[in-house]
Amino acid sequence: MKKKLYLAVMVALAGAVASEAGSAVDTFNNPVGEIGKKNQPDLFSGSVGAIGGSVAAAAPQAAQTAPVAAPAPLAAPVAVPAPQAAQPAQAAAPAAPAESKVADASAAPKKLWSYQPVKSPVQPTVNNKSWVRNPIDAFVLAPLEAKGLTPSPDADRAAYIRRATIDAWGVIPTPEEVASFVNDSAPDAYEKLADRLLSSTKFGERQARRWLDLARYADSAGFQGDQTRPNFWRYRDYVIKAFNDDKPYSQFIQEQVAGDEILPDKQEGIIATGFLAGFPDNSNSRDLVQRKYQIATDMTDTVGKVVLGQTVECARCHNHKFDKISQKDYFSLQSFFANVSAVDNIPVAKKGALEHKYDEQYAKWEEATKDIRDKQAAILAPYQEKGTKYHKERYLTDSRESIFKPKEQWNAHDRWVNHRLANVTTETDVASYLRDASDNPSNPDYSTDIALKAAQYKELTDELTKLNDLKPVFGAPTISGVSELGHADAPPSYVFFGGDHERKLEEVQPAFPEAITDEKPVITPTEFSSGRRTALAKWLTSDTNPLTARVYVNRIWEQYFGRGIVETVSDFGKAGQKPVNPELLDYLADSFVKNGWSVKKLHREILLSGVYRQSSGYREDVAKADPENKLLAVFPRKRLEAEEIRDSLLVASGQLEDKVGGPSVFPPVPANLGASPAQWKVSKDKKDHNRRSLYIFTRRSVPYPLLSTFDMATAQEAHSKRDVTTTPLQSLALLNSDVVLGWSQSLAGRVINEAGNDESAQLDKLYQILFSRKATDSEKETLLKFLNSHEKSVREKITDGKFAISIPTGLKENQKLDPIRAAAFVDLVHTVANSNEFIYRF
Repeated sequence: MKKKLYLAVMVALAGAVASEAGSAVDTFNNPVGEIGKKNQPDLFSGSVGAIGGSVAAAAPQAAQTAPVAAPAPLAAPVAVPAPQAAQPAQAAAPAAPAESKVADASAAPKKLWSYQPVKSPVQPTVNNKSWVRNPIDAFVLAPLEAKGLTPSPDADRAAYIRRATIDAWGVIPTPEEVASFVNDSAPDAYEKLADRLLSSTKFGERQARRWLDLARYADSAGFQGDQTRPNFWRYRDYVIKAFNDDKPYSQFIQEQVAGDEILPDKQEGIIATGFLAGFPDNSNSRDLVQRKYQIATDMTDTVGKVVLGQTVECARCHNHKFDKISQKDYFSLQSFFANVSAVDNIPVAKKGALEHKYDEQYAKWEEATKDIRDKQAAILAPYQEKGTKYHKERYLTDSRESIFKPKEQWNAHDRWVNHRLANVTTETDVASYLRDASDNPSNPDYSTDIALKAAQYKELTDELTKLNDLKPVFGAPTISGVSELGHADAPPSYVFFGGDHERKLEEVQPAFPEAITDEKPVITPTEFSSGRRTALAKWLTSDTNPLTARVYVNRIWEQYFGRGIVETVSDFGKAGQKPVNPELLDYLADSFVKNGWSVKKLHREILLSGVYRQSSGYREDVAKADPENKLLAVFPRKRLEAEEIRDSLLVASGQLEDKVGGPSVFPPVPANLGASPAQWKVSKDKKDHNRRSLYIFTRRSVPYPLLSTFDMATAQEAHSKRDVTTTPLQSLALLNSDVVLGWSQSLAGRVINEAGNDESAQLDKLYQILFSRKATDSEKETLLKFLNSHEKSVREKITDGKFAISIPTGLKENQKLDPIRAAAFVDLVHTVANSNEFIYRF
């Protein structure tokens, strides 16, 4: 017994210390998909039964003809071993005696609530039937009435449209949009508003930002080098278009997990797999075997967290401490990704203006640098073979086993290693041999002659660097994603002791977590791929999966109400929170699937519900009975997200460049940020400075400061929920930012242009733009006092000639203003724009 206890402790300690867009044709000018109207093609054959019911897994569709990048066909079909059933971590307890019915009931383990089939709940009967606008309201109202609470009255129309526009679009509405809705007396005014919001491309942009948080999207790789990914924006644009077209969520997931397999003849398929390819990457890693393991781990953890709402990563080093997910479950799930390689050089099928512009600019760079590059090549030529060998020898032993193996002997594991090596090796790596030979006496080529050549090569490299401005940065005519390199045979997968990839235990086959399902994957290899991810994608989006729909509808609920029905939006396990309203959660999940996984229908039902229309006014009875407002008797106030603050300021100032899609942009950043030109090269086109925040280049090592201050998502891993902090730096950033001041000047100019010289009308216009309402008499009185006082202060300070003033910009030519009074008005506008009422939605 003592020995067993000792071994158990040692195993636990070992686990604890273990290591851890298609062509360039404009795809956005096409009509946006009508809500739920366009039936997307069923990518997988197989019947659909009751959600969570016991339905046998159907075989995937036969593979389509050819992949995007035509791979070499296999000489013969590759047989994939049948999946092995995962073994339970402990032996089952002996059966209880037949006569002991009570013992039988208690011994039978009950599945976790989230692993149980989604039910189609009966709409509850409520007393206040007139408040119920759709089934959502009945599910919300029933527990309220049980608690003795009543819903809040409807918010006024102006407050509602501001709320709905921010939530659906991520920006404030215009005064004209507010007036149109407020004055619409038609009985379907709310329905028309919801349809207008959902049919705009702004809807796709807003939903894309939320999804990209989960996809750990970035335009750079991270780690020390943080190399730019010049074409990764294509994945971002794919996501925008998917939401605008109302692509069924099931298809959306399928394409992102296995688009290269299920859509081999469409570039959209490979672009969609940017979801898997978005992992942070250290191209300088010298242990390629470990890197393969880390990449597969990232993909597994991301799919587990984002799609299933499961902390599967906890089972990498040891059996999950809370959920019945074993190490074997984890590595069986990881084996679905065993044959996956990142690819970055798939040419676009049809070049458009963007790609042609790139080619033209690149040709200019090649012409300007040809002489320098030729001289470099001449220096390296005699040492090319030695330099290549020297570079390969820098890798660790297990990597070198594959690197130095003849190509004809490569297995699936060797292919991955050598593909990775080819993609991270550059001429600079070969040139490192020259540096070693010039510095290292033990190098057989060590000599003063080679030292001279190394120095010459460095001088040429410095000259080449000076011409980097000629090289195109974005619009690369290639696509990034993942594929299986044209082969169906996958490397073996193992359980690793303590998560250490050098300590192999038993071999495993692709399998789904046993705690969630007893369904087995049906894997059909193709000539160019293992078919494993197709099987995984089919299960993730099947009606037998109890998690996928629940997790997604909960995320959307959290987006609108600030708190999910399950508060831990990415943890539906035992350690996560239980649903505060399980019947509502299952109603949403059930109807979501029955409505064809239509994202727009889901949003529309929430937008038109009575619970969403409620006022956010404080109520003492609710504060006492439900202090955290979990039952939603009051609409919850919510701080705007970082992008919503910046983008709404752009809308208010009239500066927003409303262009959809395309390469990421670099607006100016503070000089003291310390970003080098290589890291942050400010866009030459000033229009790009005012694009939506969604399009700002996401560099993992240099986040955009204004967004970072307001808790933007980290791109290091799947970001489940935005933090909401309140810090002095936030106020100081808005107050002292030259960019925000510039927007305030533009907003002041817009107000004066639209309201004329009447200061009372100006204040009304300012409030209409920022808050969707007019200023009250008391607010006007306070603001006019501020304006008079501040004007006096500015006049006193400007007399010495050392005080700079900021006057409104964008004024009409015939406007004649007192510059001191106008400067004071700019400061008033700046102050009002920094108020809580602007950066919160109510």
